[in-house]
Amino acid sequence: MIPYGRQDISDADVEAVRAALLSDFITQGPAIAAFEAAISGYCGSTYGVAMSSATAALHVACMALDLGPGDWLWTSPITFVASANAALYCGAQVDFVDIDKTTYNMCLDALEAKLEAAERDGKLPKIVVPVHFAGQSCDMVRLARLRDTYGFRIIEDASHAIGGSYHNAHVGNCAHSDICVFSFHPVKIITTAEGGLATTNDPELAHRLFTLRTHGITRDASRMENGSEGPWYYEQLELGYNYRMTDIQAALGTSQFARLDSFIDARHERRKIYDQGLAHLPLTLPYQPDFQRSGLHLYPILLTDEAPVNRRQAFDALRAAGIGVNVHYIPVYRQPYYVRMGFDRASFPNAEDYYSRTISIPMYAQLTADDQNTVMSALTAILA
Repeated sequence: MIPYGRQDISDADVEAVRAALLSDFITQGPAIAAFEAAISGYCGSTYGVAMSSATAALHVACMALDLGPGDWLWTSPITFVASANAALYCGAQVDFVDIDKTTYNMCLDALEAKLEAAERDGKLPKIVVPVHFAGQSCDMVRLARLRDTYGFRIIEDASHAIGGSYHNAHVGNCAHSDICVFSFHPVKIITTAEGGLATTNDPELAHRLFTLRTHGITRDASRMENGSEGPWYYEQLELGYNYRMTDIQAALGTSQFARLDSFIDARHERRKIYDQGLAHLPLTLPYQPDFQRSGLHLYPILLTDEAPVNRRQAFDALRAAGIGVNVHYIPVYRQPYYVRMGFDRASFPNAEDYYSRTISIPMYAQLTADDQNTVMSALTAILA
């Protein structure tokens, strides 16, 4: 079976993990700070805070921005449930903004209209979470203008987008947001096995991110309420979580990071092959604007009305041919937990149309030419 995505573990990665295992630190040690510095330096942000998962980073980011009961968080419905769940962990409420038909990211026309209505009703969101779907950044300049008008905060869910760029700057620089969150799950562009990281340029937000990932505890005497009693002393200032990354994971991440740009380049070479090889089929292929470069975590194709089969039939035929396609994503509001909140599918026509047509075909750095030919031949046999 050709998977839709997979990790690429080198001998150098194995040696990095081995070295961490044989060091004095396998949990909280120097490898974490080195990984944080590598990612934040690459992205162009002032701070990087590594955590046990991107879900943890999203949760702590919401806490750092004081999201709580009575507040609203808005995000895209075409995302993994963690983007919305982070708000619920804080006791806040969630709403969704329909996607753009071309980019599959949050539709900023729909967002602007929704903000205008929410201002009249006194229900503006405290946080908006744009999702850089498949690795392609949202239009952050326009989103920041809306933030300045309506006063919300921005957390970029860049779980798909490490290594991507927007207007010649790397995603994660936080030039137009408060916090940006990355994922390092094994199918992502680089991996720490499980892990996430938040970037920010705000020193106070960074302090809260660092504190909240470690039970709300500080060892910084200047921030203690009672003053330090000695080198052993720490204070819990608020209720945080054990959301820490280990040195073992960070060592793997730093080793993987050394190949990040080559992974992105390889994905784009494979994108070009797909773009050319599938252009004759009744498919809508991923949109690639000139002003940005996608991280290309995913390569989603959409069946057009001219396709001779529906999405389920194409999906089953591809799986039967040994191609491990997937669907990204089931709209969050369709999940039973969210259905009980009263969301109406009719409110999200673009997300509904996208979900009815989409299939993610294999995309990863070490995908071979033979495997790509197998995928394209199978699609041609199914759709031509």
